[in-house]
Amino acid sequence: MPALNLDTDSERIAERVNDPNTLFVACLCAEWCGTCREYRTAFDRLADAHPEVCFAWIDIETHADRFDDLDVENFPTILIEDASATRFFGTVLPQAAIVERMLADLTALPGVTDAPKLRPALTMA
Repeated sequence: MPALNLDTDSERIAERVNDPNTLFVACLCAEWCGTCREYRTAFDRLADAHPEVCFAWIDIETHADRFDDLDVENFPTILIEDASATRFFGTVLPQAAIVERMLADLTALPGVTDAPKLRPALTMA
């Protein structure tokens, strides 16, 4: 299944992130960003390869009201979050292998102090 899109799948995202056992991976992007558009296919393939993980594609400019305190300066920005912490929050090269490596060893991602948590803003569709 490709990554869920907040524009069309908000109820499904809310359902998935309400489960504390579900790892959440978001690509924070902007529609105008050509790099993000090119990365979309690779991100969808990651979602297909990891159906146990909730992958979401979020255009942060479209949903600025929902994420008003979220500061994303470069695209694409990846957020990896479990029920207790944000494990990664940062800009990545648009290469699926980078996120794949992070998912392969979450213990290498001890958490990011003062990083945003998106789950609270996503739990309501």
